[in-house]
Amino acid sequence: MAKLTQVRKSAYYLTEPAVRFLARKHITPTTLTLLGFLITLGAAALIATGHLFIAGFVVLVAGFFDMLDGALARRTNQVTRFGAVLDSVFDRVSDAVPLLGILIFYLFFREQSAVGILLVCLALIGAPLVSYIRARAEALGLECQVGLFTRAERVIVLAVGLLLSPVVDYALNIALAVIAVFSFVTAGQRLVYVWQRTKTK
Repeated sequence: MAKLTQVRKSAYYLTEPAVRFLARKHITPTTLTLLGFLITLGAAALIATGHLFIAGFVVLVAGFFDMLDGALARRTNQVTRFGAVLDSVFDRVSDAVPLLGILIFYLFFREQSAVGILLVCLALIGAPLVSYIRARAEALGLECQVGLFTRAERVIVLAVGLLLSPVVDYALNIALAVIAVFSFVTAGQRLVYVWQRTKTK
């Protein structure tokens, strides 16, 4: 688990050149948060209308912006409590919006798939749980970054599913299944972690 956390931290180092550039241009973290959210809305619109391959690239771009805003805030000393809350709120909405786009796609633009619709609903339940448990743990003074499947992994898996969907049957359903299953697994891991840290207090 420690190695996985180190890999995630290493991935954030890749954003350093972009963060330095943005800092020189005096772009604020809030601007990046809003821009990333708008890009996510665009991805959801592409998904809902069946442009899945292009949407996969747009999801990746939105995920990159999500990595940048926090890094920029730390680099430019613009970290605020409200900024952290705002970023968290937009992250949760950004988790849900592409999944809603998939739901619309399944309901109106493709022959209805009961399995696909069920997987979207499970992902919509599981993904927010991962972040919610972390937020509740941090409210108790615990750092809770454990678990296999954070938002970065969800974004990557969803993007891969979208990119492969034109050439691989059920690629999107497979991606949704992975997101749903591992979100619940990660939520369980975090619950166990919090229980172990609090059971003696």
